[in-house]
Amino acid sequence: MSTDRQIQSTEQQEILTLRMRSLGARTVLYQQSVATALGLNNNDFLTIDILNEKGPVTAGELAKLTGLTTGSVTALIDRLEKNGFVQRQPDPQDRRKVIIVPLYENKEDVSSIYLQLHAEIVKLASSYSDEELALITQFLGQASSVLEDQIHHLHSNARNKS
Repeated sequence: MSTDRQIQSTEQQEILTLRMRSLGARTVLYQQSVATALGLNNNDFLTIDILNEKGPVTAGELAKLTGLTTGSVTALIDRLEKNGFVQRQPDPQDRRKVIIVPLYENKEDVSSIYLQLHAEIVKLASSYSDEELALITQFLGQASSVLEDQIHHLHSNARNKS
């Protein structure tokens, strides 16, 4: 019996990983569509999303989060600030540093793009119990951590090969 469960569990795990990859691909395609609608390139848009999730960070922290060099991050911040997506503020702890503050959610064109997706996800979520949503939310949080670890691993390998 244990072997049957293990086979079934392994099959379900494989299906889950395929569904996660599928979700990831569709998420990237959706993000590219949103970036295009906002007149941004995809990397700039992804950085805006990262800032929205993490909150204000220093330029150095943003470089680590995106895997970009500090020079590339400076140019990126310049573009985002010019388009009103971020604002530079002095770091109250260290006057030599600048904090990058996202202004993303305050922009009407951004919030209007996400309204329909938000409504559809809320509708989908309403079909699950609170317990199921708690489990799904926990899984997604842990899956995000796994992905973040893998991103750092890939960045480290790339740096080591250079």
